[in-house]
Amino acid sequence: MASKRLTAISVAQVRPRGKRYEIADAGCVGLYLQVYPSGTKRFAVRYRLAGRPAKYTLAAGLGLAAARTAASEIRQKVEQGIDPSGEKKAARAAAEIAAGTTVRAVAEAYLRQQEAKPGGERLRTIGQRRATCERLIFPNIGARPIGELRRSEIIKLLDAVEIERGGRMADEVLSCLNIVFSWHALRDENFRTPIIKGMARTRPKDRMRSRTLTDDEVRRVWKACDSAGVFGDYVKFMVLTATRRNEAARITRCEVSGADWLIGADRYKSKRPHLIPLSKAAQALLAKQPQVVDCPYFFTADGRRAVRGFGPGKARLDQLSGVVSWRLHDLRRVGRSLLSRIGISNDVAEMCLGHTLPTIRKTYDLHDHYREKKHAFEALAAQLDRIVLPPGGKVVEGRFGRGP
Repeated sequence: MASKRLTAISVAQVRPRGKRYEIADAGCVGLYLQVYPSGTKRFAVRYRLAGRPAKYTLAAGLGLAAARTAASEIRQKVEQGIDPSGEKKAARAAAEIAAGTTVRAVAEAYLRQQEAKPGGERLRTIGQRRATCERLIFPNIGARPIGELRRSEIIKLLDAVEIERGGRMADEVLSCLNIVFSWHALRDENFRTPIIKGMARTRPKDRMRSRTLTDDEVRRVWKACDSAGVFGDYVKFMVLTATRRNEAARITRCEVSGADWLIGADRYKSKRPHLIPLSKAAQALLAKQPQVVDCPYFFTADGRRAVRGFGPGKARLDQLSGVVSWRLHDLRRVGRSLLSRIGISNDVAEMCLGHTLPTIRKTYDLHDHYREKKHAFEALAAQLDRIVLPPGGKVVEGRFGRGP
């Protein structure tokens, strides 16, 4: 990189090259003249903050004297521990939101409305939607006026996400945009969404998982849980209750009354409370967890928060058991498959998982099926016991759907 003491005349005489290059101004620490192949010239200030390099590009058309003054002001901020680039980004985002017409502004309005709803009405996935917007949507098309956004721009964004993160993530971005655009269309009669059918990158059937575990895999994972501490107990509890990952991880002592576990509507996917009659095996897992003062959770590794670190915990189970290519959520499918295998009726099995009956039947059948669910969960625990410790010690291999 060339370095010289710049003057107004020397800046004017600088000629473009085949690619962008920079000239360091020896007359001002950190100031660089950027010269583009098009002939455009802009000043930028390079600095280090907390040991990391950063660059602040100054406004176009700024002269040398003004650029040196701006560079001096930026250095003063850096010395005070202030990140000028961070300030610039925040100011730009605030201006976009104030305008109220950008993709970012509209999405922020939607997200704030959803986040302000009471717990029972708030979407469980609203945090995930915000993260998707902030990580992938705002940096790319957030500044675009929503009424001017073209379909080709969305396609370009989806292409980039698919290449870098896969088709599933691209579909997540598309889903977020579709929801925000539909929300905005209800509030602006002049807005027409640029999204049409056929833009998804994966088919619904491609997104459905069918992975379950063989009896031998269940046995190996179960025994690996014996060496995995609290995380292992938590995984066993997931299977015994056929619940989702966070539902089991965040079970609190106030949710359990005797042998019954009531998951509140604010924690359940269907937004309805779900009552699970705990089997004796599930109760035993909860009873063995030490009670920590001021910690409401049964499964906790630090005595303050619910068990977390699912990735490392799952990786350790893979290593201990030798079973790979499965997810924690697949255990819910294992539980459901076992319920069918031991002869539990479809209606009761679905109720055990918190699923609702078909519309017309749920309208008229208001029975809670408590006794049937209690029997089903005890039968599930007994079947798991037979798989892990077969009668007589004889192992009979099989997949769920076959065998006793």
